Amino acid sequence: MSIEVKVPTLGESVSEATIAKWFKNVGDAVRADEPLVELETDKVTVEVNSPAAGTLTEIAAAAGTTVEVGALLGVIGAAGAAVAPKAAAPAAAPAPAKTAPAAAQPAVMPSAKKIAADSGIDTSAIAGTGKDGRVTKGDVLAAAAAPAAPAPAPKAAAPSGPRARAELEERVRMTRLRKTIAGRLKEAQNTAAMLTTFNEVDMTALFDLRNQYKDQFEKKHGTKLGFMSFFVKASVAALKDWPAVNAEIDGDDLVYKKYYDIAVAVGTPQGLVVPVLRGADRLSFAGVEQGIADLGKKARDGKLSMEDLTGGTFTISNGGVYGSLMSTPILNTPQSGILGMHKVQQRPMVMPDGSIKARPMMYLALSYDHRIIDGREAVSFLVRVKECIEDPQRILLEM
Repeated sequence: MSIEVKVPTLGESVSEATIAKWFKNVGDAVRADEPLVELETDKVTVEVNSPAAGTLTEIAAAAGTTVEVGALLGVIGAAGAAVAPKAAAPAAAPAPAKTAPAAAQPAVMPSAKKIAADSGIDTSAIAGTGKDGRVTKGDVLAAAAAPAAPAPAPKAAAPSGPRARAELEERVRMTRLRKTIAGRLKEAQNTAAMLTTFNEVDMTALFDLRNQYKDQFEKKHGTKLGFMSFFVKASVAALKDWPAVNAEIDGDDLVYKKYYDIAVAVGTPQGLVVPVLRGADRLSFAGVEQGIADLGKKARDGKLSMEDLTGGTFTISNGGVYGSLMSTPILNTPQSGILGMHKVQQRPMVMPDGSIKARPMMYLALSYDHRIIDGREAVSFLVRVKECIEDPQRILLEM
């Protein structure tokens, strides 16, 4: 008996994926729940496992092919079953492209139709980015957020032609994830009135506290006491004092969020991802540290789910782990604020008594959307974070 392997549901608003690679060739034996194929969406990488033990008898879509949810990927037959001659290996040529619809109107995904109807948007004026030019939910949302009479999205630049040192260059097609990262970063620059304010924080008190309790903390909680839990807790305290930094713009409305789902930027070999730590205000220091460690591991292993990557209210990015001394982080839309941490470096500081001492200092940066956050709020937010880090007891006493 043959079992079809199909593209699983990939999450809200994700209707298609690209086949990154097959782990098995046609004719190979497979075990139940063994990874068969890796799919890459614009948000996450997903492994599709074999639904049963047997033999991979057919590969219906080769690596590099774009497939929709529910499309046939391959077929699992009984052990030793005959294989389909037309698909001898993953490297088989991709299926011929479908003929574009003959009708003048573009094909529109069902979810996109509903949003377009509710928003009064004419889908015939939208250049679809989905398979075969289909108009997706994301296309309609982008059109709704754009200014009136937007210009069509520019096409990707054509190759530049012969290159003088081509033999010393490597050309690699951008992955869906990388293209999405590029698009979101550019969208943030194009739509938000983005501004960055800076401050510096003396890490002495935090270093002393961590050195005093880190061994006991790890022994009791089974996780290391790092700096991120303090910055997450300090950010939550500041967000409660300055709620505009935890808000977003939705059309003509300002949405103030009374929950604190903190996104933490994580670098992976595939690109930057920003998984979300849910309910950070309700977590203990150990809960924050363990939650961040778990998300970081999932990111590096390519195991993040759609739920892990959506719904954050504020982002923290730590460029200091790579040696960055100062930067201006870009907003993680639709959020209105992002905190940038940087490298801790000994610097001479003038103390209250006039003496000069070397202190472990870190530059902090807050990039914010000036459409919703005023300068006073942004600066005060950053000062609140600084106060909590320089005097960590404030966090525990909620002062």
